[in-house]
Amino acid sequence: MARHSFIQMSKLGSVKGGISYISDPKRQEHLYATLSTREGISFWNDLAKECREEFKRYGTEGKCIEARELIIALPEEYTQFDPNRVLREFTEQFKKRYDVECVSALHHNKTKKNYHIHLIFSERRMLPEPDIKIATRSVFYDETGKRVRTKKEVTGEDGKIRDGCTVIKKGEAYESHLFTAKDEVFKNELFLDEAKEFYTALINRHIHDPERRLKVFDPDSVYLPTRKIGKNNPKSAEIEADNTARQDWNRTADMALVSGIAEAKIIEIRNEHICNEASRSVHKHGWLPGLFRGIIQTAKEILQGLIREAKIPPKPVLSVDMAEYEAMENLMEKARSEARVIQRLRDIEKPKLEKQLSEITGLFKSKERKALAEKIEQMQKEIDRRLKRLPEILKDDGYPDAQAFKRVYDKASVLVEQYNRDLAAWERQVNGKEKPQQKPPEKESILKKLREYEAEGKSRNTRSRKKPRHRSFDMER
Repeated sequence: MARHSFIQMSKLGSVKGGISYISDPKRQEHLYATLSTREGISFWNDLAKECREEFKRYGTEGKCIEARELIIALPEEYTQFDPNRVLREFTEQFKKRYDVECVSALHHNKTKKNYHIHLIFSERRMLPEPDIKIATRSVFYDETGKRVRTKKEVTGEDGKIRDGCTVIKKGEAYESHLFTAKDEVFKNELFLDEAKEFYTALINRHIHDPERRLKVFDPDSVYLPTRKIGKNNPKSAEIEADNTARQDWNRTADMALVSGIAEAKIIEIRNEHICNEASRSVHKHGWLPGLFRGIIQTAKEILQGLIREAKIPPKPVLSVDMAEYEAMENLMEKARSEARVIQRLRDIEKPKLEKQLSEITGLFKSKERKALAEKIEQMQKEIDRRLKRLPEILKDDGYPDAQAFKRVYDKASVLVEQYNRDLAAWERQVNGKEKPQQKPPEKESILKKLREYEAEGKSRNTRSRKKPRHRSFDMER
């Protein structure tokens, strides 16, 4: 599979606390650079104050959100670049695009395996001049700070204003704003999709090796995303086990694709037996990682059942002398040949050994049982090694994953088959001594189209389709 970018967004209940956390050398193991698009802290203090005043004024339920934060994972290639220049580019490009103020920092985690940027940004913009509202009549606020309509609502039985209530007299300022309202674009779920596309393209701009470039995870693909393991996460072992189950599904999906299982069928199994089943499980039992891994295992077994039933087709004979398509055919045959070996080992050889092991009984057969158990273990390791190698066969030729290659191969096959039909029809007309109704199809135009398909499949910057997503369980990309 191709490497995917990781960009995550979170809401900040304390913007000052967030800024302190990402920019304090005492709280970060490896802090390389910090940057603010506003000098000093007064802008952020004023922002926090206005957010809290508005939150209190409207009596909004929940938690006051003062700002938002993006975490942008960078490939290890970026450790070769000047940290200050990297941070400045990523921060200024965001400010230029969305016209909001930012504070950012560039870190490594404790083990130096995760090079990333924290970018805190305001959802509000500062007004050119403060917006001060003057009372045209007396304004009353109760003890909670909520505005009420009449003086009676803040007056006690003694006729005096109750403690904690406020009265703003006519002609006095009762409300002032330094900032605009929050920009709704940041609350739209499409904003994060856009930010991922934007930053993935920016990251790839400085990666010269096409094989090392990132792509945005497509939630509508046959694959499952893995989850990032954060700093000092107490559930790291649990998440790692969860990721292993997801990777097992992804390798099985690769196997299914080269075995001839339709992409739509794999997606259908993934959606129904993983996404929907997980959603039902969360609704019924809450989030139970062990149960989720069992759901993935069940779906994987269903997909493996389809693979066992599928007969991997042999290499077809190509009647059109076309080097590009021959290369695709050879690559597909190489992948299918590997898939056939995996199928034989997993569905024939390993069960045969397991059957032999089950039939060996008796006190004096321990050596035989041990030898067979070791053979079975080695065979499983060989199966796992070949499963991991399967997507690499296609990746070595420039395709990001099995799904991308299969789509190109299917398009090319349709194109070549149509060419053969057109050519055969033309030859029948000529050999039948009829006046040809059409010219023979041009190989050059077919060749050009094949090259376009091949380039499309190898591109890593193709935008993901925007379709409704399954959000039945927490996934990181």
